[in-house]
Amino acid sequence: MSLPADFLFGVSTASYQIEGAVDAEGRGRSVWDDFCDRPGVIVDGSSGAVACDSYHRYAEDVELMAQLGAAAYRFSVSWSRVLPQGRGPINQAGLDYYDRLVDALCAEGIKPAATLFHWDLPSTLEAEGGWLSRSTAEAFGTYAGVLADRLGDRVAMWMPVNEPVVHANLGYALGLHAPGRALGMGALPVYHHLMLGHGLAVAALRAAGVAAVGCANNHTPVWVASDADADQAAAGLYDTLHNRMFADPILLGSYPAPFAELVPGPVADDLQLIGAPLDFYGFNYYNPTLVGAPGTGDDTYGAAGGLPFSMHQIEGYPVTDFGWPVVPAGLTEVLVQMKERYPDIPPIHITENGCAYGAAPDADGVAADPGRIDYLSSHLGAVADARAQGVDVAGYFCWSLLDNFEWAEGYTKRFGLVHIDFDTLARTPRTSFDWYADFIRRTRTD
Repeated sequence: MSLPADFLFGVSTASYQIEGAVDAEGRGRSVWDDFCDRPGVIVDGSSGAVACDSYHRYAEDVELMAQLGAAAYRFSVSWSRVLPQGRGPINQAGLDYYDRLVDALCAEGIKPAATLFHWDLPSTLEAEGGWLSRSTAEAFGTYAGVLADRLGDRVAMWMPVNEPVVHANLGYALGLHAPGRALGMGALPVYHHLMLGHGLAVAALRAAGVAAVGCANNHTPVWVASDADADQAAAGLYDTLHNRMFADPILLGSYPAPFAELVPGPVADDLQLIGAPLDFYGFNYYNPTLVGAPGTGDDTYGAAGGLPFSMHQIEGYPVTDFGWPVVPAGLTEVLVQMKERYPDIPPIHITENGCAYGAAPDADGVAADPGRIDYLSSHLGAVADARAQGVDVAGYFCWSLLDNFEWAEGYTKRFGLVHIDFDTLARTPRTSFDWYADFIRRTRTD
């Protein structure tokens, strides 16, 4: 495969998934603290209370990134750690932690890439309505300004909201993630307020003069379950909701039909903020989605969720431990589709791509994970194929540096280049870590 020597290679993580220290130094509660307290919602009954303890072990994790040769680290900031009530008094100890992390990254020549919201909303804001409320978006803009004032001189890339479509769907429409609301299509205000939060954060970051501002949206090629009209219509609607609902406002300054008339608030004014130009477009990809009419596939996304479509299992491909099909060509497909839909899209960074395989260290301390090596190799090849077709992909962040708290799956799914023993918190790089390090080195020098 052909990737240029200046291609940006990195790794990604998220605050609640790795930091732990949920009661440390003034941090407030988040919706994930609350959600994990509910019986039965996390597969193994666990929480992110300790996770990888990266709050205390960040220096060790930065050293691992230096060994990897990563040029950038995409981390997320815990809103509750910085503003324990979501607004109001700043927790200086929380800001100090991110200050130390950013300094440690800069000392190793690793570009800090900060995500401001990776699903861990302060509990106080959720009690006031969460992302159903416009005031949460307004509070988010203020929070972005606080971070820009403290970290803006060193953070190289900024992404306000991680995967708004996933958070809105799983957290508010279906109730499978925090905050656990199952509102179906009643979650539509969440979609707009997440977008408004993005726009207000971009404005605050621009006002502070930060280096580069982008996003981190999730995209999937949508395949149709059959030629039946009902399946075709359902797949088209899902494509609009998943792929266009959050890209169109940013890149075109408008919402797609049929949702344009349904979102709340002074939409025309809001879209001026939401559609402000970006320096890069962050793009998360895991697998294609096979969609049919409701009631014809997995009803989690159909009648049970109050949504007018259902998911179908994609056959004929290997699967990860999550059961997700491994389809690298799907990444090329959706990247080319994005370029066709949005000819003026800024340079794209793959801000997440990775796979769940649970290889543990053997008696000799070797954690061999050939499946992850094959996955990364084939998906980096898919990036090269997209570039060959004219898509400006400038970077790739592997999900994830570390095994972590995998949301509702607890610790049962492992995405890390580095194995974590969650009893001792020992870090053991897997063979995929060595492969990725070698790939980065060869790309820079060949």
